[in-house]
Parts: sequence; C-alpha cells; structure tokens
Amino acid sequence: MPSIKRTAFKIRHMKYILASASPRRRELLSHILKEFEVIPAKGEEKVNLSLFPEQMACSLAESKCDEVFKNNPSATVIGCDTIVVFGQEILGKPKDRDDAFATLKRLSGKTHYVITAVCVQNKYKKVTDYDKTEVKFNILSDDFIKIYVDSGSPLDKAGSYGIQDGGLVKEYFGNYTNVVGLPLPLTKQLLEKVNDL
Repeated sequence: MPSIKRTAFKIRHMKYILASASPRRRELLSHILKEFEVIPAKGEEKVNLSLFPEQMACSLAESKCDEVFKNNPSATVIGCDTIVVFGQEILGKPKDRDDAFATLKRLSGKTHYVITAVCVQNKYKKVTDYDKTEVKFNILSDDFIKIYVDSGSPLDKAGSYGIQDGGLVKEYFGNYTNVVGLPLPLTKQLLEKVNDL
C-alpha cells in the first residue's frame, strides 16, 4: 500500500460532513480534514443505466450529498460513489459470497476501471467531479478467491475487492486513493472550490 501524505488544511471554520459509512473513506478524509462528522446517506441508490459510467457515478454522488445536505444546510457535505467498470458492465457490490466469487473469477488476470465521483456542497456552491483509475488483476486461483471471499472483506465493496487487500492487484495506472473510494487530490480540490468565496 502506498504511503499517503497527510495534507490536512484549514479552509475556514465550518462544519464538514462525510455522507458515507465507509471506514475507508473516513480514514482517507482524515488526511485532509482535521474534523468532520459522518452522516451516511440512507436513500436507495437509483441507477440510470442510460448514463455513461462517469455520469452515473456523479449522479449517485450528488444524490447522496443532496440527501444529507438537505438536513444539514449550514454544513459542507461530501458525498461520493465508486463504481467498477469491466468491459461494458458495471460491477456493484456483490449480492452474496457466490456472487463475489464469480466476480473475482471474471476479473482474474484482466483489466478494469474504477471510477469514484465526489460531490461537495455547502450553502454557497455545489461542485462534482470524478477520478478514474485503470486496474489490472493478478491471475487468481480458485483457492485464493475462496479464502478471500470467506474473509468477508469483498462483501461491502464495489467489484468485490479492496485494492488495499494483498495479492489481488498486479498494477494500476492512476490514483490509488481513488480505488480505495475517495480520491484525495480531487476531494481537496473540490473542497477548496466550494470554500473559495
């Protein structure tokens, strides 16, 4: 796992909220914000399959951000969504262990893309953008996949894996934190934009 340089900065005295329950996103955000609350969006994800993957991720991130901001209008809210694109297919979180096994079997030795969209909103501005990373898997044996699935780690992750889990990824081209679920350079840039008043 690459080392992540802490670049905490203070834009202005304001309440920040992460609209995600992901412990990985919480950990990543702590590298650029000293203080923030976690209030996960609870609404059902409505996926518009007619959109391009990048548009879909942005739409879902905005929806999550909007939901939490509506109840916290004095705060700066950060919403995000990560999707995995394999060929022409969007790979979401697995339905169960069998689904996770089948997904990892398909990704074995192949290349896919991870897109994470970030929406940042306060009472002054709302901005949304995305990052995209190319990821190539190692060739995974059935035994390796079974052990990994049995660990439970893939079950809450888009694409049924976490890049931080060892033995899966051969190489990647792009931002590591984007694959984990919160692209730090992009998030920092968006936070600066909404607070540049």
